[in-house]
Parts: sequence; C-alpha cells; structure tokens
Amino acid sequence: MYDGTPRPSSPSPARTRPRRRAPRAVAVALALSVALLAGCGSPERAAGDRKAAAPSGAGFPVTIDNCGTRTTYDRPPSRVVTIHQHPAELMLALGLKDRMVGTAFPDSAVLPPLRKDFEAVPELAEKEPSFETVLEAEPDFVYGGYGSAFADNEGRSRKAFADAGIDTYLNREYCGKKQVSMQDTYDEIRTIGAVFGVRDRADRLVADLRGRIARTAEAVKGAPAVPVFVYDSGDKSAFTAGGKSLGTEIIRLAGGRNVFADLDEVFGDASWEQVVARRPEVIAIYDYAGAGSVEQKKRFLLSQPALADVPAVKNKRFVVLPLTATLVGVRPPYAVEDLARGLHPERFR
Repeated sequence: MYDGTPRPSSPSPARTRPRRRAPRAVAVALALSVALLAGCGSPERAAGDRKAAAPSGAGFPVTIDNCGTRTTYDRPPSRVVTIHQHPAELMLALGLKDRMVGTAFPDSAVLPPLRKDFEAVPELAEKEPSFETVLEAEPDFVYGGYGSAFADNEGRSRKAFADAGIDTYLNREYCGKKQVSMQDTYDEIRTIGAVFGVRDRADRLVADLRGRIARTAEAVKGAPAVPVFVYDSGDKSAFTAGGKSLGTEIIRLAGGRNVFADLDEVFGDASWEQVVARRPEVIAIYDYAGAGSVEQKKRFLLSQPALADVPAVKNKRFVVLPLTATLVGVRPPYAVEDLARGLHPERFR
C-alpha cells in the first residue's frame, strides 16, 4: 500500500524558503548525542524525571495509544519537532506555535492563514531530517506525518527516539489503516489537543471544520454528481485514489463521484484504458514535490492521443489539490470547498 511519501524530484516553490537551523548550537547537540550514546545519564531516567516533575490537572495525566505505542503524558510536550507538513499545520491550527522548535519536509504551499506562523518555525531539513539533526533541536516530542518519519533503516525509529527520552506520535493514517475518512481528521485533532492540554481548542477547530464542510454541502445540494478521476502520478499506468482513500470522501462531499471508488485500496494503479472507459468529466491533480509539477502533469494528460476524447481532457477541466489537503489533518475540509468550486462553479457565483 502506498505510504504517501512524496517521490524525489526537483525542488518545488514550497522548498525555496531558506533553511534555518534549530536555535541550539550544534556543539551542544553533538555533546548531547555523545552523552546518550555513551550512556552518561540514562535517557529513560531523564524522561521519567521530567514526567515525575510535571504538574497535574488540566486533563493530565493522559494516556494515548498510537500505532501500537502507548504513552502516558503527565504534562504537555514543550519542545516539538514535526516531520512533514500536515502535522505542522495541525499544530499551528491549534495555536501551538510556541511549542514548535523545528519542522521538516514541506511539500506544498502552506494553508494561507497559517503561513506566517509556519515561516517562523525553524526548518531542519528539506526532506526527512537525520536522527542527529532532530536531536540538535532538543525536542521532547516528535510528530510524524508519513510512516517514513520514523524509518528504521534511516535511524529514526520510534524506539531510537524513545531510547533518547523523546516521545513520538505518528499520524493515524499511517498506522496501517485500511480505510481513511473525515472522521479520522477530527479524531487526530482531538488526540493532539489532548496531548497538549488544549482540548477546548481542538473541539472548536473540529466544529469550525465541520461547519466549513456543511456550508459546502449545502451549496452543492441537489447538483448531479460529477465523475472525477484523481491523477496522482504515473505514465505507463495511472496512480490514483481508491475507494478507501480520504480523497474519495472529499470528492463525494464536494458533489462528485470518484470513478475509481471501486478500487479496494487507499491508493492504487489503474490502466489508461480504464480511465478512458469511465469518462471522467473532471480530473483532480494531486500536487506535491516528488512527481513533477502540475503543468507537467497537465501537459502529459493533454498530449496522450488515447485520452483525447475523455471529457475532462477534451474540455481541459482540471482541479489542483495539494496532496497535504487530502491527508489526515486540518486541510481536507478546505479541499472539499476548493474541489466543489471546480465541480460546480455555478453554485458559488
């Protein structure tokens, strides 16, 4: 199953932001790493001392089961590194900028209301940072967006962080889920709200996002469902969103119908012959650093003789969605509205 990790490509505009190091000196961080590796002071003991000294109240302690890792928090984390963009945006949407000491791997334009705060967070790396780079920021919590955030073969396993006295959390979409839904976005927000002691903020954010979807649903109510093909990438075949993806629910809520909703996966491959046979009227292009630019994808689709009579291609009806807008986080309700405007423009005039 596709794990959502963007594929290598030339840098996108989202990555032209100057790289900023974490505020701590590299020498201090290296000294910390050496101390941990040499066993000079047990990381487990340090973590235990930190938790023992934590204040009670405000909903603490709170125990979270995340992808098979059970963690009890006696107080909110205070120094957070996020790996991948959607966890960073979720943190910022909850008003937790002051807890963030670093982020990494931006893969699309940041949600406009969050852009200023995002720019203020130190960027540790253009892609996934090394374990040592994360340690330099001296976090007590690392929040990963894709499974690759905690890649064991790159030395960033959750166990490695635990051994260093650092708690971790992985976006629930990558806990091996077989079906991803909008409810997962709400559950993710509320879980992070609990970890950071801001449950009220989380509830307000969920209510706001639900309201955004409800307003869009009302706008497209009664409109015929538009057949939509999701083009993520691929040339020999089409890599697309299947019926178990959040993208399929986004399409439905926007007043559309995923022509590959019968693909029994979150993501999967479809033949171009199938695309032609299903005659989508709109193509939703997923935009992210790793599979070519949006313009390259459009040129490819428009240049294929076999696709010339597909209504979406013939009429050049493309809607661009950042990949981050289709992942569990704060973006999917915005994606519903953006897609709805592309499917049913007459309803938003």
